[in-house]
Amino acid sequence: MTQVAFPKLLSSQIAFDIARTILDGFDKHYRLFRQASQQAKRLFEQADWPTAQQAARARIGYYDQRVQECVQALEDDYAPEDLTDRVWREIKLHYIGLLAGHKQPELAETFFNSVSCQILHRTYYHNDYIFVRPVISTEYIETEELLPTYRVYYPAADGLRFALKRIVTNFQLDADFVDLDRDVRLVEARMTEHFGLDRPEPNLQFQVLSSLFFRNKGAYIVGRVINGAREYPFVIPVLHQPPGHEKRRRLVLDTVLTDQEQIVVLFSFTRAYFLVDMEVPSAYVTFLRGCMPRKARSEIYTILGLQKQGKALFYRDFLQHLKHSSDDFRIAPGIRGLVMLVFELPSFPYVFKVIKDFYPPPKDTTRAQVKEKYLLVKYHDRVGRMADTLEYSNVAFPRARFSEELLDELNKYAPSLVEIEGECIVIRHLYIERRMVPLNLFLADAQQQGKQELVEHGIIEYGNAIKDLVAANIFPGDMLYKNFGVTRHGRVVFYDYDEIEYLTDCNFRDIPQARNEEDEMASEPWYPIGKHDVFPEQFGRFLLGNPAIRHHFMQHHADLLTRDYWQSHKDRILEGVVDDIFPYPQQIRFCHEANPTTAPHAAHASPPSMENLHNE
Repeated sequence: MTQVAFPKLLSSQIAFDIARTILDGFDKHYRLFRQASQQAKRLFEQADWPTAQQAARARIGYYDQRVQECVQALEDDYAPEDLTDRVWREIKLHYIGLLAGHKQPELAETFFNSVSCQILHRTYYHNDYIFVRPVISTEYIETEELLPTYRVYYPAADGLRFALKRIVTNFQLDADFVDLDRDVRLVEARMTEHFGLDRPEPNLQFQVLSSLFFRNKGAYIVGRVINGAREYPFVIPVLHQPPGHEKRRRLVLDTVLTDQEQIVVLFSFTRAYFLVDMEVPSAYVTFLRGCMPRKARSEIYTILGLQKQGKALFYRDFLQHLKHSSDDFRIAPGIRGLVMLVFELPSFPYVFKVIKDFYPPPKDTTRAQVKEKYLLVKYHDRVGRMADTLEYSNVAFPRARFSEELLDELNKYAPSLVEIEGECIVIRHLYIERRMVPLNLFLADAQQQGKQELVEHGIIEYGNAIKDLVAANIFPGDMLYKNFGVTRHGRVVFYDYDEIEYLTDCNFRDIPQARNEEDEMASEPWYPIGKHDVFPEQFGRFLLGNPAIRHHFMQHHADLLTRDYWQSHKDRILEGVVDDIFPYPQQIRFCHEANPTTAPHAAHASPPSMENLHNE
């Protein structure tokens, strides 16, 4: 029998050392990531909101910082001629070996890709050199620490109320409750009503994730009830009650979310990332996916603050969708923007946004400035009113799937970003964002169908979106309806960021009294206007031409046309006040005495019938 000689693999010490360096870089990143999540608990206990906001923003940049450190170390230690094709193949094989028993293998694979793609040319972006597909399974990874992924509580042993109280006290928050027994009774009553716990099955149990979810001014207990063959997700928000006569803050259970749609909104793509201490993040994703089965794994990773992993999974899902669909990319419907060229694939619930090479008047900006605005939103608290965006470079699309109109638009408005490579169109830089119905189209369709209740809902939500942004220190700039979208939950969200500013950078003014008749008749303002001057009373000229829209706006949001409204909120922010902005309806909150809302308003109930008005 003839023997087949196999090449000797894994013979390069350089390959092993590089693999070890990359994994060390990832381990450093995730160690710092967990430390930030652990710090969030202490900051919540102390009600130190400014520091908590700073820490949340800082954590977003950790990943890119560690990738750059790793790339710099490799470039310093190794000459380009040392990194041959054979060495790069071995690097990946060594890395796979190092991931045996790792607690975050899927994140480490993505980190490997991020480092490799900054060193390798695009032609190497295939499975021999990077992880195009995951290699290490995340099924049933065991935790080594004393903290399991979730704890299980059995009400049959000591009673439902005692089990609920144990759930809360096991988190060992270093702060007193106003009246925990009262709050637990309220949670028990609502769960019994919604989950039928007055008819317990023998297997009745609560499964509760072992780490609290921290975001903004809230801590969230996330779990599910299993009763017979039925499973019910729930979330319990824990908040600080504002200090009263006792001059100190104490905790309350603000409500319990029992409706799956409300829980989905809590974990929305329009909100900032949670801080959660997770040894095995894939186990948290699996648990949350069971609570929200319609949410993609990519979205769940993102809401947990692992946005790079979410971005990687999203792109894999997108490539799979391309393989199993046949429709063409086309210009997105709606009024075309001056700064962004937006296109879509009708069968895919996202839009693709490309910054144009040039902008007609009155736009006065640059590509770098637009990218800075989008980065501002990435690092800012989006309070449920700004869409998260995924930023990509060098994305290859099948040329045959692009309509001629779209190709013409790209070549006309963004030629510097478009490159043809064989059968592919490569776009050097773009943003991908959840598709929503533009508010101007939503309002027009509702009026055409004679559904005034939807017109009113759209205007109420529009004003609420602006007020939430104001509370978060954001001035949207261009407030036209076309720059806002309606989600499938009927919420209005802002998504055009090229004119966004911090509220505290704006100068809100009343229009000066005209000096004479010539001033009143002048086509141009006769008074000086600074770069950051804003005149709220002018908003109505651009927004309220339609009588029905004007009626609803003036009924619910007339204060937005006054300088006093904007200036008062600017003053609050400058004084260090951080407002509550609740990610659930106001009417489901427990009515705690002396626990008033400090928000300008709160989330509203679901809108009237939304069928046929949007396609998400």
